[in-house]
Amino acid sequence: MSGPLLLGVRHHGPGSARALRAALDAARPRAVLVEGPPEADPLLPLAADPDMRPPVALLVHAADDPSRAAFWPFAEFSPEWVAVRWALAEGVPVRFIDLPAAHSLAAGAEEDPAEGPVDADADADATPEAGDGAESAGRPSEEDPDLRLDPLAALARAAGHEDPERWWEDAVEHRGNGGDPLAAFAAVAEAMTVLRERHGDGGRPRDLVREAHMRQRIRAARREFGEDLAVVCGAWHVPALAARTTVAADRAQLAGLPRTKVQTAWVPWTHRRLARAGGYGAGITSPGWYRHLFTAADRPVERWLTKVAVLLREEEVPISSAHVIEAVRLADALAAMRGRPLPGLTETMDAVRSVMCEGSEVPLALVADRLVVGDELGEVPEGAPVVPLQRDLTRLQRTLRLKPAAAERELELDLRKDTDSARSLLLHRLRILGIHWGEPTASRGGTGTFRETWRLCWEPELSVRVAEAAVWGTTVLTAATARAESDALAARQLGEVTAIAEDCLLAGVSEALPVVMRVLAERAALGTDVGQLAKALPALARALRYGDVRGTDTAALAEVAAGLAERICVALPPACTGLDAEGAAELRGHVDAVHGAVGLLEREGLRERWTAVLRSLAGREPVPGVIRGRATRLLLDEGAVDAVETGRLMGLALSRAAAPTDAAAWIEGFFGGGGGTLLVHDERLLALIDGWLTSVPAEAFTDVLPLLRRTFGAYEPGVRRTLGELVRRGPSGRAPALTGAAVPGFAPELDPVRAEAVVPLVHLLLTAAGATAGTAVGAGD
Repeated sequence: MSGPLLLGVRHHGPGSARALRAALDAARPRAVLVEGPPEADPLLPLAADPDMRPPVALLVHAADDPSRAAFWPFAEFSPEWVAVRWALAEGVPVRFIDLPAAHSLAAGAEEDPAEGPVDADADADATPEAGDGAESAGRPSEEDPDLRLDPLAALARAAGHEDPERWWEDAVEHRGNGGDPLAAFAAVAEAMTVLRERHGDGGRPRDLVREAHMRQRIRAARREFGEDLAVVCGAWHVPALAARTTVAADRAQLAGLPRTKVQTAWVPWTHRRLARAGGYGAGITSPGWYRHLFTAADRPVERWLTKVAVLLREEEVPISSAHVIEAVRLADALAAMRGRPLPGLTETMDAVRSVMCEGSEVPLALVADRLVVGDELGEVPEGAPVVPLQRDLTRLQRTLRLKPAAAERELELDLRKDTDSARSLLLHRLRILGIHWGEPTASRGGTGTFRETWRLCWEPELSVRVAEAAVWGTTVLTAATARAESDALAARQLGEVTAIAEDCLLAGVSEALPVVMRVLAERAALGTDVGQLAKALPALARALRYGDVRGTDTAALAEVAAGLAERICVALPPACTGLDAEGAAELRGHVDAVHGAVGLLEREGLRERWTAVLRSLAGREPVPGVIRGRATRLLLDEGAVDAVETGRLMGLALSRAAAPTDAAAWIEGFFGGGGGTLLVHDERLLALIDGWLTSVPAEAFTDVLPLLRRTFGAYEPGVRRTLGELVRRGPSGRAPALTGAAVPGFAPELDPVRAEAVVPLVHLLLTAAGATAGTAVGAGD
């Protein structure tokens, strides 16, 4: 070998990886230089560890701000990974030569520190040849992607192909192991040279800086190891690295670059994040398929379709060996018809759709998700350098048998069991730290407080969240405690503090409770907005309930909750007057929430006090109809009023004196949220609604129709069908007690004698009002 051997590859390309391995075996270089962050050189030996299982990624983040970070992902079929593993296996020095991430992350902070990190390398885009394999944890590059050249697309067009991916598969990925691998790399370099001569930097000015640094690193390696070097980089960079430039020119390119201190680590990665659909610019469309092409010893199509058959059988789709045989034949035939050297992913998926899925897209989508992309999650050795918080988290995951997985799964926990209770505490503590590995969801096995259901899914970005949370402590417990205390002190709304208190009890972060309770008591004492008080109470009630399950001392929390409930009982009735429709709807939700919370609080006399508040709301005329209706319904559900009293209140709300819109709002408040069954079984209430609805004037009907449609449209179809049948039958088909009957306190017809008795009083009131108005006018004159 004379002079450095420049091997231009496609990131995450199995064809490039196979050719690269053959080229390295043939050339036997004395050192291997790989496109990547030089800060990670000390971590490279870990790639040879038997416990290191790709896909993995190098994480580089700013030491003072872990949110400014970037990843360099590696798959088993990534050429860079193959180069690193080859060098370590052969005992050959291997080093990264790209522009240090310290410059990229510092440049991102200087350009716009308010918006967070920039891409650690400017060209992490959708172009397979130009992409550098780095993925940013923050906002994308400032460069305009519309101005960038896609080298792969340009080469495909030159070859007469419209689909760049299909052309690349035919030209490289489906190429066998025969032939001269060095000649293949020379051909790719020649093509890229032509593109660089025509398009310059291809719309990537930052590449010029990166390439200047790579040339500097190559010069240093030549002084150390001589000319027998192998340089593995994106094919787009090969012409620039081969160009003759002066040391002074390259130093000028690198002069004045900002710099920041960074930290590096290996972290697990997933096939799903290697996929371009996941937002990774240098990603590929089918990582699972590419891994299969790289690892299949022979007959890749037959082996792939066998995998598909196994997957479909596991999902109880009837697949036989005959299906596999016919699918292979169809894939071969399609490839021959389309002029392809071997069946590609398109041909195999077409064969699966026709033969195994019988034209259905549902099982085909399963194949695409599980096999074409896949849920492969890499593993990192225990000895790999990580922040102390990550080490403690790994220890807890191992102790509690909670192995991170890329595939989403549900976890049912029984809090009466020690292991499940500890798992719950861990997941809740991670949520306090902003590490959302698990999300709580509705339990399918019951509604008891001793049960929890979590939806778990480990995403690579969580490694960044762990690094960010490391500033709060070295263990999960101490970090969660410090974070909860800080959040409580910074909270401005009472509801925020109550949510933190609830989180502390769920997470068993008892050491943070004194600070949180002090802040909670202060905010509660100063709070005057009944809406904020009503928002805060349910969280406190839930916290008390969960605290009982976990055996936590919640006496102080109970006192705050009881005081909060008493203040709501005093402040709620006045707050329910003078509201518009939007405000009334919001306050109705608060009434529901407080009602549920009061039911959980064990405070002597509190329920009776709340029942008195509901009675006041149900009978107060200035209160909006939706709140009066809801209060009446809650009283009925609690048994505080009987059917006769309910009918009386409903008759008042639907009387002719009530505005149609207010009456409709009362109906919405009373019957909304599952009141259809009540109407089915209490035809007296149905008769009142029927009679009121038929008496609504035509000009007001259009105003009340949306409210009624919203109320009754939410009922189950069976309930609506039964109500329609009852209305269709009419009074003659209903219970005899309903025909001609009147609500207590109301006569079937207008009583002229009783009505005339109030005429003198009305006349007196009107006369007095007129005299008062005349006096006021005279005073004004």
